[in-house]
Amino acid sequence: MDFAGRLKRDLVGRAEARFVYLNNFEVERSWSVGEPKLPGAGIAFAGVTVNRMEEMGVLLAEAEDTVVLKAPMDQEYAAYLSRVGAAVGQVVWAESSEPTRTVTEDALASPQLIETLRGLADGNTYLMPLGASPAEERLAARTGLPLAGPGAEVCKAVNGKVYSRRLADAAGLTVVPGEVCETVGELSGALARQLARAGRAVVKESYGVSGRGMVLVPDERTAARLVRRLGRRGEQSRADLVVESWIERAEDLNYQFIVSRSGDVRFETVKAAVLRNGVHQGHRFPVDLPAATTAELHRAAGLIGRQLHADGYAGLVGVDALLGPDGTLYPCLEINARFNMSTYQNRIAERFIPEGRHGIAATIELRPSRVHGFGEVADALGDVLFDGSGTSGVLVNNFATLNAAAVAGGPFRGRIYVVCVAESPDEALSLRAESELRLRKLAES
Repeated sequence: MDFAGRLKRDLVGRAEARFVYLNNFEVERSWSVGEPKLPGAGIAFAGVTVNRMEEMGVLLAEAEDTVVLKAPMDQEYAAYLSRVGAAVGQVVWAESSEPTRTVTEDALASPQLIETLRGLADGNTYLMPLGASPAEERLAARTGLPLAGPGAEVCKAVNGKVYSRRLADAAGLTVVPGEVCETVGELSGALARQLARAGRAVVKESYGVSGRGMVLVPDERTAARLVRRLGRRGEQSRADLVVESWIERAEDLNYQFIVSRSGDVRFETVKAAVLRNGVHQGHRFPVDLPAATTAELHRAAGLIGRQLHADGYAGLVGVDALLGPDGTLYPCLEINARFNMSTYQNRIAERFIPEGRHGIAATIELRPSRVHGFGEVADALGDVLFDGSGTSGVLVNNFATLNAAAVAGGPFRGRIYVVCVAESPDEALSLRAESELRLRKLAES
């Protein structure tokens, strides 16, 4: 049974059910509303680009499924995915779309799309968002499509970093030295203890996302400044922070498992970050880990999954883990009880990366000066573009993000998501480098 079938069976009891995928990336922004924030922890947010990541869902859907988009796909890109067998599901899109809105917000503002989705409600069709917030609950109510997974209240509760830390502590997992600060007044002591232990510390908001909501504290002076700024809120004000010692990384891992409605936990995949000269290049899979490490990841998945189920959650879970330089495995840095980037590569891996092949999923950042069609991207990639006839190549698994931030009269920031498939990890990494070189030349044209 393929990934989609396993997910459907575990969530709604029928592998032949139909899912309507709603890929609302960074749903955490909704969960973080009203939650305590760290001063100066935010970074510039390319919302219009992130909102177009929803196009990745077309590579996850099976033939019976439907994917909701913000806008129609580039016709040449859609034809390419169909030609290589990477996309087989149906696609619908919002007739009212604004770049700064999420796909869910666009859908709620699109009466024609609402009617189309209502027409799919047959008792065997479910709304499958990346993660549920009140907006997705409203869309489910308006379309008559029940959520495949739990509602917003449960999803938010199990996705906080404070929740992750407490679960890992209670489960007896090996954890990075650290502690939870419920109030601002607890922060000074927590920072002093972690700085004394490791020389550096990290402070994390419970609902920070994608590097935002996290502050590296390299010394006591920085710690004092942070404590002073937060102290203006009052020592008894709510903080909900995780303070941890800094741990040098030998390898960053992400593993996925599914928690079924009945509480069964099934391990799915593990991926590892790829660095070259300290620069993140993507994630590689499959990962060759020592048997003991693999066994510990499976054990951790079982412990985490059972507690998630006890707290009302069922669905896909991604967990960040860390291998330290001394070989110590920290199997639970953060729990993401929702879809993550790896989720959107699962169907690709099953179809195009059989045993003995290797993949690297990567983001290629570009700075085009004009809008480019997919035909230009395909021409630029040339003989390295995955064409379905061979076993190696660069598969583009999101194109809409290239032009999402386009503005008249000047360069803009864009990105293309790719999966590089080859016979070895080194060859996949070489494909990644070559594709980036060719695409940068295109962006400069």
